[in-house]
Amino acid sequence: MRQAKVLRNGELVGYLTEDNRRSYTFTYDDAWFADTKRPAVSLTLPKTQKTYQSEYLFPFFFNMLSEGVNKRLQSNQLHIDENDSFGLLMATAQSDTIGAITIQPVEPDQKSE
Repeated sequence: MRQAKVLRNGELVGYLTEDNRRSYTFTYDDAWFADTKRPAVSLTLPKTQKTYQSEYLFPFFFNMLSEGVNKRLQSNQLHIDENDSFGLLMATAQSDTIGAITIQPVEPDQKSE
């Protein structure tokens, strides 16, 4: 299992978890979910539900990844399998993303609340 914090402008929105390559969850942080003034992370993950499950990496997060030659270059340079979308996301979306959302890996000894 791998887990990452999802941040919006540096504030914790929730947690993205890969149990295996066929099981993903996104869970809103309690404080973010309870605050009606804070927006959903995306239109496809509205705040009407606290936890979402999927058999594949959610499109919102998948679309944060590079494609084509850039993806191959990142994979080679970072020594991450080109098909490991979750690993590439954690390695490349920590800063300098196009939008307000960034991804921070959760270390194995840290746990989500």
